Amino acid sequence: MEIVLALIIVAIVVWFVTAPLRRAGGESDAAPVPTEDPAIADLEARKEAKYREIRDAELDRAQGKLSEADWRRQDAELRREAIEILKELDKARGERAGASAE
Repeated sequence: MEIVLALIIVAIVVWFVTAPLRRAGGESDAAPVPTEDPAIADLEARKEAKYREIRDAELDRAQGKLSEADWRRQDAELRREAIEILKELDKARGERAGASAE
């Protein structure tokens, strides 16, 4: 009796664990996954990297690794670069939206 119960439990666990695998191959009516433009993905990665650089510079200043003057200079440069990336990102998204509307 215990063996039968253990087999039933194992079968239920296997069924739940394999559910995503069974669903991925069997669902043909699923909505198509929109493909992301590689240029936009690259710009998003560059934006996140720039934000990290800004946070790192702020942390360096707080820890005394950067003087106030050096931090201001570096912060201004990093933020200027971040703004350029954001402008490029907006432009790329606008072009993609325009191409999608056609």
